[in-house]
Amino acid sequence: MTELLYLNDSYLKEFEARVVKAEGNRAELDQTAFYPESGGQPSDRGRIISGGEEFLLVKARKQAGSVVHELDREGLKAGDAVKGVIDWAWRYKMMRMHTAAHIITMAVQSIMPEALVTGGQIGFEESRDDYALQELSPEMVKEIEEKANSIVKQGLEVKAYELPREEAFKLPQLFKLRDVLPPGIPRIRIVQIAEDRNACGGTHVKNTSEVGRIKITRTKSKGRDNKRIYYSLEP
Repeated sequence: MTELLYLNDSYLKEFEARVVKAEGNRAELDQTAFYPESGGQPSDRGRIISGGEEFLLVKARKQAGSVVHELDREGLKAGDAVKGVIDWAWRYKMMRMHTAAHIITMAVQSIMPEALVTGGQIGFEESRDDYALQELSPEMVKEIEEKANSIVKQGLEVKAYELPREEAFKLPQLFKLRDVLPPGIPRIRIVQIAEDRNACGGTHVKNTSEVGRIKITRTKSKGRDNKRIYYSLEP
């Protein structure tokens, strides 16, 4: 098992760890602050340093309870002490984008409470979320954008904590993804903004004011009851 340091501190830029397994250019560490690609959020970028040698992180991914770090070359071996360095410009943009996704969902559901999320993908320049909607008019898009930026401007605290699985599943409002429930893990991580709570394992900023202005760039119909919203962030 890999201890996931980013769950408790998304602002951690460097960390120390030990290699527990290495095969070719892939290494598993006893703990990591690198976010592994999952939930529509891309893998972190960064570097792993060991004994004066530097390895670029190509991708981090989950595998059977551990995080596999795919590097640009071979060289690490089990037992090596390493330092991980996060590409902070990339990570912080992902944190802002992922928090914006929660805020847009809050705005959408303030207008259409039954509109569950059907998919999404976080990107550096542009992100998207899909919703179970039959209609998404220009007037609705404008209202969603205005409500989302109102939440940003309020400077609301973004909290992250865990609940026992049994307790979390008594609160269906935590699960905003249609037809998707977390795997059989004993505790569910919750991200909360004001009264909105959402089961989520991603990285987030601490305050909505850090997100910056949200701009809905375009929309697309993905079917009779599935609509896509694309968005970007302004500084």
